[in-house]
Amino acid sequence: MTEIEQPFIKFPSRRSVVFGTNAMVACSQPLACQAGLEILKKGGNAADAAVATAAALNVTEPSSTGIGGDCFCLFYEAKTKKIHGMNGSGRSPSNLTLEYVQDKLGITENSIPYTNINSSTIPGAAAGWIDCIEWFGSSKLSFGEILKPAIELAENGYPVSEISAWQWKCGEEILQTASPNGGDMLIDGRAPNAGEIMHMPNLARTFRELVEKGKDGFYKGRIAEAIVELIQSKGGVMTLEDLASHTTTRVEPISIEYKGVKIWECPPNGQGITALIALGILEALQEQKKIPNLNTLEHNSTQYLHVLIESLRLAFADSQYYVTDPDVHHIPINELLSKEYLSKRAQLFDSSKASTDYKNGSPVNSSDTVYFSVVDQEGNACSFIISNYLGGFGTGAIPKDCGFTLHSRGSGFVLEKGHPNCLEPNKRPYHTIIPCMVTKGDELWLSYGVMGGFMQPQGHVQVLLNLLHNNLNPQTSLDAPRICIGPSISSNPSNLSSITSIVFIEEGIDKKVIDELNKMGHNVKLVKDWDRAVFGRGQIIEKRIDEKSGKIVWAGGSDLRGDGMVIGW
Repeated sequence: MTEIEQPFIKFPSRRSVVFGTNAMVACSQPLACQAGLEILKKGGNAADAAVATAAALNVTEPSSTGIGGDCFCLFYEAKTKKIHGMNGSGRSPSNLTLEYVQDKLGITENSIPYTNINSSTIPGAAAGWIDCIEWFGSSKLSFGEILKPAIELAENGYPVSEISAWQWKCGEEILQTASPNGGDMLIDGRAPNAGEIMHMPNLARTFRELVEKGKDGFYKGRIAEAIVELIQSKGGVMTLEDLASHTTTRVEPISIEYKGVKIWECPPNGQGITALIALGILEALQEQKKIPNLNTLEHNSTQYLHVLIESLRLAFADSQYYVTDPDVHHIPINELLSKEYLSKRAQLFDSSKASTDYKNGSPVNSSDTVYFSVVDQEGNACSFIISNYLGGFGTGAIPKDCGFTLHSRGSGFVLEKGHPNCLEPNKRPYHTIIPCMVTKGDELWLSYGVMGGFMQPQGHVQVLLNLLHNNLNPQTSLDAPRICIGPSISSNPSNLSSITSIVFIEEGIDKKVIDELNKMGHNVKLVKDWDRAVFGRGQIIEKRIDEKSGKIVWAGGSDLRGDGMVIGW
């Protein structure tokens, strides 16, 4: 049996909650955790450390993330007790139209395949890193100091971690074939093994240019020219003007109250509203007494999971239709999150069986990512997420001498004329990656997230319920087996609300529950070992107050489905 074929968890194991009183980083790769901690100890704040962590993750876990992708963040400002939002996602090229994709490229699917170079929208991560520091950073450290840990890892080399090596192996073929430059991210033409030293000098060079020239170092000049040359050589239409015109957007987070806490998400074009709609439906179901209070239901029992599945289906039915670029199409966010509308949606729930047809409602009157969390000594928090999207490496295409892959986020568009999320020029697509925060009053309680395509809002809901209703701590709330409404990997969310889609159930949930859900009409599939990646990988930092001293105590958890850890002091 080869190393890559070993069981995901060979022996039962456990992790403890990590505590600290000053600052903390929780992410999916230990070396990246240390990069963030280094910045915190040098006087940087949560935003500074988040960018350092993001860059280090690009080096150490490029099968999930990178500067060729997009990013979002929520930033809790302790001084004002306000949550700020940042949308670092890119838009489609100005010449990429539905007609071009369907008529010229001959794409007949309902979305652009992630392996097609036209699935790469403008990468927003580079600008997002710089804007995150400018908008929310401490101003105590230079951008060069913040990227230094990642640059050193890339230049000096680092040992590849276990799950990252497995993901890398899964993406080996696409790196070999998507561009002439796959060697930038391979060793002798193959994926690195766990524990093998990996060097990424071209990625370090890219980071250095970003430090020296700012956004122009990525969106103009050598790197921009390499991106455009590669894309156009493979039938794409991105131009230098498209790259040069990219901007990050400051956004107002959206929220909903549930059981005395307020859950915050970035607004569309992200799918965070899915989690909020699901929580609103769960609240309405309990208020209408269509279900018992969730405190009284056994965790991951048949009834508990049926309620979750149906609430999430209803939520996805709406978000699939309405989530798009709000600068291009109006999205009725307030109506979707109103108690009146959510109460009406809850009335569709049947406690005895699975629905066969949840469609989007009409609230208007007439699914390869890294997530991490950072908190600092001042009480600020940064909930940050960055992704290549489908296939782990996105398109798998590497611009010449740049050391990163281009993402495939344009696969989130729908190729259906008249659909709000239909592909149009200069438009942001439906985006799966979503950071989350939870407050009690105006005080931060949680900075957390669960990565992994369309699993993300499902993970947000399940982990929060674990904490609120099942008395689990930050670590066990992540460890607990999860469900995921399928498909496991898809560039098109159109069948997430269909009963024909699979409900993936993680190993550890009672077989009796699986049998009973199937009898109710759910199409359930047990998932175990390495395939558990479908359930995402989460990170949590919880804020507690020590009763005697009044000091903040940070409590962190890192998902056992990843290589990560929590580190703080």
